[in-house]
Amino acid sequence: MVFGKESEEQVAALVRKYGGTKVLVHYGGQSAIRSGLLDKICGKLKESGVDYVTLGGVVPYPRLSLAQQGIELCRK
Repeated sequence: MVFGKESEEQVAALVRKYGGTKVLVHYGGQSAIRSGLLDKICGKLKESGVDYVTLGGVVPYPRLSLAQQGIELCRK
């Protein structure tokens, strides 16, 4: 996990560093969209050729079914 100012700039480099090829971008509500953060992260991934899938709806103490939904999205 990476936290801090402008840490989203590192997303693609970190995915590549650890051998990732596809990412599930799982976010909560509309604030990630309204702030432009989601677009910025997805843009960085796209620029670097990293495939990604988005899934909204993060909640505290999520149900296993939401994780399974994310897994299924990535498999497709």
